[in-house]
Amino acid sequence: MSAPTPDTASPVPHGSARVHEPRRQDCPWCGSARLRNRLRTGDLRRHRPGLFTVDTCRDCGHTFQNPRLTAEGLAFYRRAVRGAPRDPATERVLALHAARHRRRSAARAMLPFGEPESWLDVGTGLARFPHTAREFFPYTAFDGTDLTARVERARALGRVEEAHIGPLTDPAVLARVAGRYDVVSLLHHLEHTTDPRAELHAALDALRPGGHLLVETLDPRCAYAVLFGRWWLPYDQPRRLHLLPPRNVRAELEGRGCTVVTAGHRAAHVPHDLAGLAALALSHTLPAPDTPWRAIPPSPLQRHLRTVLLRAGTPLVVAAAVTDLALAPLVRHTPFANAYRIIARKPAD
Repeated sequence: MSAPTPDTASPVPHGSARVHEPRRQDCPWCGSARLRNRLRTGDLRRHRPGLFTVDTCRDCGHTFQNPRLTAEGLAFYRRAVRGAPRDPATERVLALHAARHRRRSAARAMLPFGEPESWLDVGTGLARFPHTAREFFPYTAFDGTDLTARVERARALGRVEEAHIGPLTDPAVLARVAGRYDVVSLLHHLEHTTDPRAELHAALDALRPGGHLLVETLDPRCAYAVLFGRWWLPYDQPRRLHLLPPRNVRAELEGRGCTVVTAGHRAAHVPHDLAGLAALALSHTLPAPDTPWRAIPPSPLQRHLRTVLLRAGTPLVVAAAVTDLALAPLVRHTPFANAYRIIARKPAD
């Protein structure tokens, strides 16, 4: 794999051996050796170098990046790089899952369980979700965890009271939050973690007895995923490492003694599949963008042509987005629903 231009702030990995772990021969969820390849793709969103493979377990349906990126590879593909292209259409489509009305929907889902005293939002970033949820729970103390220092910025903005940098599975982080919360939320977070089962267990450990876990994540059984293949935007390789079927999450929670009080796709579906397909296809068919890791940059004519064609194709993406919204009331009740929500109650002592 070709290497991008080094950045003094963060070394760039050189060679596949430093970017990828060894390929797994078994499912990381159930241990089955019955794997099948689901897709191979490059980085369709940000055009960074590399080829990534996604496999599915034939027994439990767990879908995962295989071979998985190393910690160094993950850091490279997740960090911002000066001069890297970002197509506005694709970025706006992806941002739909974090739109304010979706955050409000997730917060309202917890209203039947009363106002919690404390709430931990995992992978909170700038804590936009706690900021929105406070509209419904004004007396709740919200805390947040994140892999980046953005959570410290969220605390400075008053969106969370405590900010914890690092994964929830980090023993130092878990020791500070264990058994303290009435609600823990994992909103489109599990798909980015290296070990989603450990993340679920850590979230349950952070709950008080009788507390509630709120999970929203992508469903790899979505019919759009089968139909579109690598052009299904939620695959978002190489940044999403695991896609978990709802039956696996439910069984894991019930195995820990939890009671699943709500489960379904209707409220969690994000209507962006057709728009995502259009945005990715448009970006892919245009002249290649200028990137810091290209040996030979595109000519001024090629750069201008890409800009002009990208603007000309934007109405196609808009039309696809309108179609997504129009179909959403029906799609939510079909196998084309792309995400699901589970609310589970931890057993009381």
